[in-house]
Amino acid sequence: MLYTNGESTINVEKKFLFRESQWPLKGNDYAELKEMEHTTWAFKDAAATCDLLHLNSTIALTCSRLSSLPIVYTLHHPTDRRLSEAYSRLPDVQYVCISKDQCSRESLPKMTTIHHGIDLSKYTLRREKEQYLSFIGRIAPIKGTHLAIEIAKRSDIPLKIAGEIQPAYRGYFEAKVKPHIDGKFVEYIGPADLAAKNELLGKSLAMLFPITWHEPFGLVMVEAMACGTPVLALRAGSVPEVVKDGISAMFPARLEVS
Repeated sequence: MLYTNGESTINVEKKFLFRESQWPLKGNDYAELKEMEHTTWAFKDAAATCDLLHLNSTIALTCSRLSSLPIVYTLHHPTDRRLSEAYSRLPDVQYVCISKDQCSRESLPKMTTIHHGIDLSKYTLRREKEQYLSFIGRIAPIKGTHLAIEIAKRSDIPLKIAGEIQPAYRGYFEAKVKPHIDGKFVEYIGPADLAAKNELLGKSLAMLFPITWHEPFGLVMVEAMACGTPVLALRAGSVPEVVKDGISAMFPARLEVS
């Protein structure tokens, strides 16, 4: 059973309290109230029919005290001292890290690592490439979109950028990314669905992954490899677990994330 919203198209049995999704969150009290209302409703409903609960929300995790069901919680974020302290107060939860690097930064009694995966049948392996580099990800400083542009210019290879511009990083996009977009050498194509990812990654010489943080996983690296495209990345977070230097990726000798 998946507890979601009414717009979900995932082909599984699902229930929802709110018919429409709300993203990005506006950051107001009403949005938090809706999330808490959905969470407590889902907990009550699941208690009658489920044997185990898998949570992905910190708000939902705090409600685990109200249920006798076994709880699994997946960490989707980098280490945050305040969150780690909250997790330590819930020692009965089974915590799932999405990389060994992420696990190494936590200290919890019940932890295991389960890497993300993809359905390879949905990706097309392309052996013939075109003369451009690609970047896919949130347009944010930690993802290094500005560094991808610098790399493209230094290598004199055109760059195609795809990704969401979240409201919190609109200023970053306007100041560090938009001035370089000319539609020719540096092109921004907007958010990319599965078909667009196949097209963009599959034909690319390489995908740039110049992160400036300890990435918990980085699913787009797996997607690039599934399309037969190598990854050029900074060595940080999960990167050395996901791609192998000299085989599916290349790490620079410098510019490591501190």
